[in-house]
Amino acid sequence: MNDTVRPAFHGFEQIPLREYAERAYLDYSMYVVLDRALPFLGDGLKPVQRRIVYAMSELGLNAGAKPKKSARTVGDVIGKYHPHGDSACYEALVLMAQPFSYRYPLIEGQGNFGSPDDPKSFAAMRYTEAKLTPIAEVLLGELEQGTVDWTPNFDGTLEEPSWLPARLPHLLLNGTTGIAVGMATDVPPHNLNEVVSACVRLLDDPDASVRELCEHIRGPDYPTAAEIITPPADLVAMYETGSGSVRARATWVKEGANIVVTALPYQVSPSKVIEQIAQQMRAKKLPWLEDIRDESDHANPVRVVLVPRSSRVDAEQLMGHLFATTDLEKSYRVNLNVIGLDGKPQVKHLKALLSEWLTFRTDTVTRRLRHRLDKVERRLHLLEGLLVAFLNLDEVIRIIRTEDEPRPVLMARFGLSGEQADYILETKLKQLARLEEMKIRGEQDALAQERESIQATLASKAKLKKLVKDELLADASRFGDARISPLVVREAAQALDETELVASEPLTVVLSQKGWVRAAKGHDVDAAALGYREGDGLLAAVRGRSTWQVAFLDSTGRSYSTAAHTLPSARGNGEPLTGRFSPPPGAAFQALATGENDTRFVLASSHGYGFVTRFENLTGRNKAGKAMLSLTPNAKVLQPAFVANPDTDRLVVATSAGHLLAFPVGELPELDKGKGNKLIDIPKAKLGTERVVAVAVVPPGGTLAVKSGARTMTLSFKDLDGYLGARATRGGLLPRGWQKVDGLAVE
Repeated sequence: MNDTVRPAFHGFEQIPLREYAERAYLDYSMYVVLDRALPFLGDGLKPVQRRIVYAMSELGLNAGAKPKKSARTVGDVIGKYHPHGDSACYEALVLMAQPFSYRYPLIEGQGNFGSPDDPKSFAAMRYTEAKLTPIAEVLLGELEQGTVDWTPNFDGTLEEPSWLPARLPHLLLNGTTGIAVGMATDVPPHNLNEVVSACVRLLDDPDASVRELCEHIRGPDYPTAAEIITPPADLVAMYETGSGSVRARATWVKEGANIVVTALPYQVSPSKVIEQIAQQMRAKKLPWLEDIRDESDHANPVRVVLVPRSSRVDAEQLMGHLFATTDLEKSYRVNLNVIGLDGKPQVKHLKALLSEWLTFRTDTVTRRLRHRLDKVERRLHLLEGLLVAFLNLDEVIRIIRTEDEPRPVLMARFGLSGEQADYILETKLKQLARLEEMKIRGEQDALAQERESIQATLASKAKLKKLVKDELLADASRFGDARISPLVVREAAQALDETELVASEPLTVVLSQKGWVRAAKGHDVDAAALGYREGDGLLAAVRGRSTWQVAFLDSTGRSYSTAAHTLPSARGNGEPLTGRFSPPPGAAFQALATGENDTRFVLASSHGYGFVTRFENLTGRNKAGKAMLSLTPNAKVLQPAFVANPDTDRLVVATSAGHLLAFPVGELPELDKGKGNKLIDIPKAKLGTERVVAVAVVPPGGTLAVKSGARTMTLSFKDLDGYLGARATRGGLLPRGWQKVDGLAVE
């Protein structure tokens, strides 16, 4: 006897936590994949959708019936087949009833079932009513004809179909989306006629390639008239791999000066698009647009009106920008991941998907024919027994009247089966009329012909294939329609550059002595008269346009730039440039300039060195600026002088000692950066006390204003002849009383 003590069993099993967690998570993930999130290839439905459609058919809610409350359907679904939340179940029902969500809705709803603007704004299920649409017959029509397997429901009290006997590839017609554990599916909807055409092609030519099938299925067909702009080659590649993306773009027309958006991409809300555009308008990033209105109604489900500021606005360019920056153009992921006939999830290319569905359909038709053949043969068997009874009516009546157990006597006397004997005994007296014999023989002939036809079809693959094809074409002629989403080849939309979005308006940019900047609208601005913070005042002001860049030079000769339209308004004191840029410690902003990239300026220092450069060299995206003007110790940066024509303009240089030198701008080199050449001669002995006050470029016909205190002396272009000299010479001395020069200005 074994004396080993065995541990007592307490009704539970001990396993490592790691093993339990791994097994539990795997079971959960497989449940989500197979029983919740992914559709079955055969009928294209997830379990909740299948159960809703089946429960509605059991309630008699077919297309010709009166609708019933949605709560009644949801109650049956969750009470009998789908023990989950009622709100999730009702949402699935609503989705199948929304014509803007489903290409071919399976449910016809009465009441508020949401709108394209807010698909989830549907009323509660106690308020709405629903019934099946005619096309739901495609899924349910053959349900009671032995075409599906039945499984017990969750509590084993009822049976439900494992799948529905779809006569069309519903998976492609309405598409589906789902997120499982570790995988997802995104099948877009397609046009019924195109899908049937591809199926027929595959039946006729099983070796047809995906590219050849794409001659029939040209692309998805969403329930919206927005254009599909994905190139055909990309669509073919998507169907060849089973994954990819589709891009849809809103359609629009011109109505006078206005732009009217008439269709939005699939599942895009008009209110969301309007908010996206309005947000850009508030941020002053859409100066071309005056107003936006939503004029959508029942007659026009999508009508968004854009009002440009003027008739000169390029509508194509504006819409291209909106396509690139809003949901007026949207991309949809495609992932043909479905549960195949083998019960396993897999990403399938178009041919594999259609071929497998045709296998499913052929098997369904075969089961239907065999089910019907069994019924026909059983009926013929019963009719054969009934005919024997008619031919021996008196003997049959005698046996029934005299025998205690007529059933075995009838079977033995006439060689009948038990089923035939029971049928004779259950026959009503009124069926014993002589006319009934003719009806029996007529029914026998019809059933015999039907049996021969069914047997011939089952015995011939060609006939079976023809039957499948004919039924597909019949459903296509009944339920098919024209494509809704047009396929259009378009170039990719491009967002406009920030400067293109800004209205070109005149601006005066004002820089204060302490480095505060602002921009006033217009060129007739008295910058000195503007208000300044205490202890501050005007340093310099330049005229430009809102679409230009503005460059600032600091005391180290570094250059910084920013867009003019981003500068604060002149209504206030502006903002410090140190908030936008990061100059070296102790550096101060001393000059500014604005213009287009090709505009030329003379950059100069107070020690009398300078060069010509293009404005583009002054600009840069770097917040820390870029080295531009090389300065000698203690030199200051002068206000840049605008050059109109280097060949004819004269550069005028004025010193603090009253010396004025004019020479052709062409004598200066054009550099990208550097110290430049000597402009005017300042004796070494005077370098500590004399400096260059200002430089100015005077064009032919222009005049130069020499400012000295409160007085201004005006010199014409010809008057400057008296101060002409070679570059780097001393120049001429201004008249007595004008030798203290404060600044130069060109008028």
